[in-house]
Amino acid sequence: MQLKIQKRLAAQILKSSANDIWLDGNRLDEIKESITKADIKSLIKDKAIKCRKRRGISRYRIRKREEQKSKGRRHGPGSIKGSKHARLSKKEGWINHIRIQRTFLRNLRDKDVIDRSSYRSLYMKSKGGFFRSKRHIKVYMQEQEIKK
Repeated sequence: MQLKIQKRLAAQILKSSANDIWLDGNRLDEIKESITKADIKSLIKDKAIKCRKRRGISRYRIRKREEQKSKGRRHGPGSIKGSKHARLSKKEGWINHIRIQRTFLRNLRDKDVIDRSSYRSLYMKSKGGFFRSKRHIKVYMQEQEIKK
């Protein structure tokens, strides 16, 4: 029994594919006689023609993975792709580095732990990349005995 036209019309009405249209096997004669959109609409209303739900791609695993990542998981060395500077650019790394050192030096100067001239020399050294970290500045100050 050819019902291609009926399926096509139903697909147009239900805004889906003709493959997704389900026809009631008990009412095939009635469906075959319907040739207008109005006839098809009445059959849809009577539930002789239905649209099957298309099964999509499940997002369960993705949601689960994102939940884990929000907790800080899945960031181990095996997950890292790209070089060190692909994740954090050299410039951003330098900015983070120098801001910490400069705020530390500023605090020392404001609290009168070091005088202005030693502040200036330490500042210029940090600007030149002499110090590896804030701790390195502390060690250097102890070795050189730079304190008031």
